[in-house]
Amino acid sequence: MFLFNVRVYGILLNENNEVLISDERTENVSFTKFPGGGLEYGEGLIDALKREYMEETGMEVEVLKHIYTTDFYEKSSFNESQIISIYYQVKCINKVNLKITTRTFDFTEKSLEGKLQAFRLIPLHQLQENDLTFKTDQAAWREFLKSIVKIQE
Repeated sequence: MFLFNVRVYGILLNENNEVLISDERTENVSFTKFPGGGLEYGEGLIDALKREYMEETGMEVEVLKHIYTTDFYEKSSFNESQIISIYYQVKCINKVNLKITTRTFDFTEKSLEGKLQAFRLIPLHQLQENDLTFKTDQAAWREFLKSIVKIQE
């Protein structure tokens, strides 16, 4: 049996040209990625992305455009499934008081599932491909930099 794991992520560029990234630790593995997560059965990609952003950050997001879909084989770091990741550029449409840290893996509290998570805002021109853990996030970041939609305020 072949297992596919569909993931959806949002690249958020704020009005200060900073990119939101998430440092996480789960199952004793630490990684840095864009906010987002797994598609649930019966859910569309956009609905999944909006749900994941709300769950992780409290943000309501508007999807601005598709950035990238995985076009190579990527095995999950956590099980035997094949990862298919879809990335969108998003913007926040509500006011949120998200705790932002400046240090990597600066975890202060544990979630109910045992997953640790902390958020950072990195200036657009300072975020480097190798700051992101997974090859899919790195590929999405390269594509994002090729065609950035500036936030219209």
